Amino acid sequence: MEIKPTSIPGCYQIFPIVREDARGKFVKVFHREIFQQKNLNIDFAEEYYSVSQRNVLRGLHFQLPPEDHVKMVYCVAGEVLDAVVDLRLNSPTYGQWELFQLSAKKANVLYLPSGLAHGFYVKSQQAIMVYKVSTVYVPERDTGILWNSAGIPWECENPIVSERDRKFLPFSQFKSPFLFQNP
Repeated sequence: MEIKPTSIPGCYQIFPIVREDARGKFVKVFHREIFQQKNLNIDFAEEYYSVSQRNVLRGLHFQLPPEDHVKMVYCVAGEVLDAVVDLRLNSPTYGQWELFQLSAKKANVLYLPSGLAHGFYVKSQQAIMVYKVSTVYVPERDTGILWNSAGIPWECENPIVSERDRKFLPFSQFKSPFLFQNP
């Protein structure tokens, strides 16, 4: 398992070892000791997945403190353009975004610290995304910023976006409660 830092502090791209044979593949996405050696969170409270069709854009989501969370995301079917935006005040990358191609073929994983907004755009016919989070989902603390307000060059000008996601505040109007703590 290879864990590589991204341009956003505390955010990592993880490349698991993939075992393939005539039956298919086997992918280990989490290993407690390796995560501990890198000082990454190993205490996850929930795991869930979403199924989305081509041209669906989900995001840019996060939970507010004190229910904010560390998140791991990966694609087990299909391919997505995944995006993160740093919302942590005093972060050297505050307001900056980074894009990743996540796919079942690559089997790569994103590890996101608390204080990052997350979203993705589905490039394949269908995509299944798995989320592992360090706090339990709290609907009244779950929110986001408007998907097209952070300067992200999404690959589609008119994606399928939920009514809820269309109503988020733009990044420029969001008052961040997140503070950067050097990882």
